[in-house]
Amino acid sequence: MAASINRYPFWKYLLILVVVIGSFLYAAPNLYGDDPAVQIQGANATVVDDQTVNTVKNVLQKAGITYKADSFQNQTALFRFYSTDDQLKAKERIQQALGENYLVALNLASAMPTWLKSIGAMPMRLGLDLRGGVHFLLQVDVNSVLQQRIDGDVRGIGQALRDERIRYSGINRQPNNEIVLQFPTQDARDAAYDFVSHRYNEFTWNKQTQGEEFILQGVLSPPAVFQAKQDTLDQEMNTLRNRVNELGVSEATVQQQGEDRIAVDLPGIQDTAQAKNIIGKTATLEFHMVDVDHNASAVTQEGVAPPDTRLYTWQGQPILLKNQVVLRGSSIVAATSGFGEDGRANVQVRLGGTGDSLFTKITAESIGKPMAVVFVEVKSTPKTENGKTVITYQTERRIISVATIQSALGNNFQITGLSGQNEARTLALLLRAGALPATVTFLEERQIGPTLGQQNINKGILSVEVGMALVVIFMAVYYGVMGILADIALAMNLVLIVAALSLLGATLTLPGIAGIVLTVGLAVDANVLIFERIREELRRGLGVQASIHAGYDRAFVTILDANITTLIVMMILFSLGSGVVKGLAITVTVGVITSMFTAIMGTRALVNLIYGRRSLKHISIGI
Repeated sequence: MAASINRYPFWKYLLILVVVIGSFLYAAPNLYGDDPAVQIQGANATVVDDQTVNTVKNVLQKAGITYKADSFQNQTALFRFYSTDDQLKAKERIQQALGENYLVALNLASAMPTWLKSIGAMPMRLGLDLRGGVHFLLQVDVNSVLQQRIDGDVRGIGQALRDERIRYSGINRQPNNEIVLQFPTQDARDAAYDFVSHRYNEFTWNKQTQGEEFILQGVLSPPAVFQAKQDTLDQEMNTLRNRVNELGVSEATVQQQGEDRIAVDLPGIQDTAQAKNIIGKTATLEFHMVDVDHNASAVTQEGVAPPDTRLYTWQGQPILLKNQVVLRGSSIVAATSGFGEDGRANVQVRLGGTGDSLFTKITAESIGKPMAVVFVEVKSTPKTENGKTVITYQTERRIISVATIQSALGNNFQITGLSGQNEARTLALLLRAGALPATVTFLEERQIGPTLGQQNINKGILSVEVGMALVVIFMAVYYGVMGILADIALAMNLVLIVAALSLLGATLTLPGIAGIVLTVGLAVDANVLIFERIREELRRGLGVQASIHAGYDRAFVTILDANITTLIVMMILFSLGSGVVKGLAITVTVGVITSMFTAIMGTRALVNLIYGRRSLKHISIGI
């Protein structure tokens, strides 16, 4: 009768068996490691196809570089290699052969078998300090934004003076963030001085007289310059974070370095080519009406475009667009890629910013006329001259769509005429994340390989092994057979932690490994409480089966209370801490939850299997 109190029903054993098998399956991908790989993706409208893959194969064959395997999916080619030396040589040869129209990037591709992928099993993402990843150092062109701000102030001051009926003879922007206003009379200058000193107090205004001209000179104050640059960097980092989130990268770091640089760390990322393509683009959209009153072919021959127009090329033919921007990409608040009724890729757009009223008005007045969507991208090229880095900027404009306006366009419409789903997806991502307020230049692109990361992994694994060995030896010596059962549960707890982190898609860092080491002690703590309670009940003269039952039953409340307290602390660390602290909090939280399962339910199942169906006078529970 006493033995019946330490028996589990069949469904509990079945549940534990399912959890154990599932844990081994979803932890298994972490055993296969990664292959050094080279990833190839088209830039802008360039598409990677079968011909591109064959070209790469021929290049590798001629260079005598052996690759392990190749794959082609979603217009992205991936070549796996046996060593990092072959990987580096292959990247250089491939980039030379394909040119700048393709993004060729180093990568690490999981070597796990396909059947594990089919059940949704994926290896843990390792942080920059373990697996490596991608580090970008970006130079932000804050001066261009400052110049745009001064240009806006020039227009604003001119309009404000006209509204106040203050006559001026000239207004222009000078270098060094300076605005110069010219007046025909001293009274006009004095009136303007009183006005702009209050309205535009971020400038320091000085009166000057040159001959018969009365001049008002305004220089943007140093605090205002600093604040403008800092605001630009803050907007830049916010947009970059949005783009990183769109890439699905967890534990990414975007932080300011110095006055005009931003560091971006993408740990454990698989798609480095896409990351560079998306993060670095300073791109937006502009909507322009097509000039149907002039012949674009004639303009091409004459070489002079009519006033307020610009000549473009669309599908191999010249086309004239009016300079007026009907709508800018900044007014777009939502964008999703999809397919139209004709089966071609498109982007569905929803407006919500400034400028949508003008857009609706002009489209209502232009029914039956064509309108073009222009993709504007600013590219930067760093060059080293006399030991200094000089950056040149070039704005590229290309038409991605020309469509006839069928009706007045409101807050929802579609962009069509795209080359394919890949371009539609990239364009929608850029529009959702927002355009970068300033141009960025990749000063440094560092693929942090597994060399340093492997050393950290080895040290982390060694710390887990040493800690585990000490705990295992102590439990086996001090608690005998019961201690060995706790050791089995402890090993299972590590498998559960790895499986849970893999399923959650969490990024494991060095502090995360420290959290796993900490959970090794926490995991056996529950069994120590249970075993000491059993020994206490045995000393009181209670029977073996009754002591086992009482030990597990009465220690449960204490174990639960201690673990809930730990979980509360970890939640606070996760909500208030930085990325490093969050890594520790995640692993400890997962470890506490899994240890509750293994230390209570797992060891109880093993104890029930060994002792539950027998009438015993004593059990092996140590010294």
